[in-house]
Amino acid sequence: MTGTAPAPAPSPAAGRRFSVVVCAYTEDRWEDVLAAVDSVRAQSLPALEVLLVVDHNPVLLDRLEREYAKDAASGPGEVRVLANAGPRGLSAGRNTGIAAARGEFVAFLDDDAVAERDWLHYFSLGYDDPAVMAVGGRTDAAWASGRRPVWFPEEFDWVVGCTYRGLPPGRVRVRNVLGGNASFRRTAFDAAGGFATGIGRDGDKRPLGCEETELCIRLSKALPKAVLLIDDRAVIHHKVPTVREQFAYFRTRTYAEGLSKALVAKSVGAGKGLESERRYTTRVLPAGVLRGLRDAARRRPGGAGRAGAIVAGVAAAAGGYAVGTVRARRGGVTFSSGPVERTAPAEPAAAPAAPTDENTSANGTT
Repeated sequence: MTGTAPAPAPSPAAGRRFSVVVCAYTEDRWEDVLAAVDSVRAQSLPALEVLLVVDHNPVLLDRLEREYAKDAASGPGEVRVLANAGPRGLSAGRNTGIAAARGEFVAFLDDDAVAERDWLHYFSLGYDDPAVMAVGGRTDAAWASGRRPVWFPEEFDWVVGCTYRGLPPGRVRVRNVLGGNASFRRTAFDAAGGFATGIGRDGDKRPLGCEETELCIRLSKALPKAVLLIDDRAVIHHKVPTVREQFAYFRTRTYAEGLSKALVAKSVGAGKGLESERRYTTRVLPAGVLRGLRDAARRRPGGAGRAGAIVAGVAAAAGGYAVGTVRARRGGVTFSSGPVERTAPAEPAAAPAAPTDENTSANGTT
């Protein structure tokens, strides 16, 4: 007996609605912001909306509102320009975007990055498992000079907001995703609250971070069965300006990371707050030093510099952590986090669309 094979079931991933939040703060990145938005609007899995949040810069806010005035009408892929409704800083800007999001999933893209065409598609695949509450991706550096500085160790690519050596490849479970290339179920914020203010960046001031680490640990505490993933097929390209290719920025950023880690430890405890960092500092970094020294012995360019940079980076981060811990104990640093109240109704879920060859991919290993 012969017959026609049944048609494949529609992919649930194709029907998922993503609100994408891009936070901007300076006109110096005007072209970068436009490129970031364009990359979201060109996704193979169309975004429901792009929420462009401006951090206390009325001139930039007005300019972006005029740029995207034609998108004011509601519809798929519309760009909505919003003013940061909280205190100055990246965390409050993201919280403003979360509150305004209509999608059942919220993704975040840095204002100086561009996403590859299947970025949201690979995010969406991760949510086939209902236990998954967050999916992050891989961030590749786009060096202003055209190539990585020979002294700059891959183990420290997090310094410039990129995926670093030591993270496992493929689609894997992680403690936290990286904030500039990440997505969450909207219900994750209902359970855990938003990004903590007082930890992350505030414009061009000292380059603090770790707000996504603190949120993810808080999320795992609120929902112990929650799964957080990184899928390295969800790729963005992050611009690294010349100033961030310099050792002075490297030293400043690693010190600031130590300050931030002290705040995370204050919020969620040193056990969880430093769990991944212990493996990183005892396994990944020593291997990096040995690799650099071996390259130096073989007269390969930058080997000694990379080994030295790793040692210097660890020392700077340790110093920042010590100073941050003292400040936290004295009460000299404060931060807050809480629920994010919706300012827009949730968009009703769309019926799953039939998968196309372009959007069909085998799931990675979890």
